[in-house]
Amino acid sequence: MVLDNLENASNYFCLNPLFKKAFEYAGGLDMSNAPEGFVEIEGIYLKASVADTALKSKAESKLETHRKFIDIQIPIAGEEIFGWKSLKNLKEATGEYSRQNDFQLFNDEPSAFINVLPGEFIIFFPEDAHAPLIGEGTTRKLIIKVAVL
Repeated sequence: MVLDNLENASNYFCLNPLFKKAFEYAGGLDMSNAPEGFVEIEGIYLKASVADTALKSKAESKLETHRKFIDIQIPIAGEEIFGWKSLKNLKEATGEYSRQNDFQLFNDEPSAFINVLPGEFIIFFPEDAHAPLIGEGTTRKLIIKVAVL
């Protein structure tokens, strides 16, 4: 997991060959006026979506994992809290991994909670289980899915 300010994004380009293009996309987007929905940036390898979503309590949130994609999440309006736990410490899967959706949920409790503000980003790798959308009210955020290469 990585947490940092958007102005430091170039420090992480070396972690994946698509990170530079992902952050260039984010930097060129008028995030507050971007329409909600999904966009392919680099075919199936790099995609993004802007979402307006209700936040929920820590008790309502579930840890999720992805195997094929890395998540870059960027709050646009309002703070978002994320739960985190290492994949190797997960024990309570709620069901099987969905290959089609690259998604699996877990009932385990997060071992940490991270507050992320507009102007910051958080990156979750396949070894990072994360529980998004924790807080009060609603959030607007950009989610970039980067293929594991």
